[in-house]
Amino acid sequence: MRKSRAKKHILLPDPKFNDILVTRFVNNMMWSGKKNTAYTIFYGALDKVEAKAQERGLDVWKKALNNVMPAVEVKSRRVGGATFQIPMEVPADRKIAVGMKWLIRYARNRGEKTMADKLAGEILSAAKNEGAAVKKREDTHKMAEANKAFSHFKIS
Repeated sequence: MRKSRAKKHILLPDPKFNDILVTRFVNNMMWSGKKNTAYTIFYGALDKVEAKAQERGLDVWKKALNNVMPAVEVKSRRVGGATFQIPMEVPADRKIAVGMKWLIRYARNRGEKTMADKLAGEILSAAKNEGAAVKKREDTHKMAEANKAFSHFKIS
């Protein structure tokens, strides 16, 4: 039998926007425990987004995050010696986590000079439903659609 589930950590809202989602994003972006640096990068990126989009930076970021979050994904399941990719609906909490991780990963892979520039660019792209993170979501959805025939092998 498996161990009990880990308890959910209660996050404090961020100092500028008083939003727990921002804290969660910054925690995902942080390297080596440097939270202050991660906050500086995030707030700098939102300032750049605000300047380019002529909208509130936080609203653009939330729109971008919603555009990146996957609705379905595939999970591997062994049935009789064969491994099948079974499409599963993504739970709400995982949706947010995966969306944030994709946004950060593809921001880091961009060509701009600073991380704030990279993150701002990826946020703007995702808000317009383009960019690498949105393409990753599209690919995930396509894979789930292609494997719809195996959806009867439910993972319990």
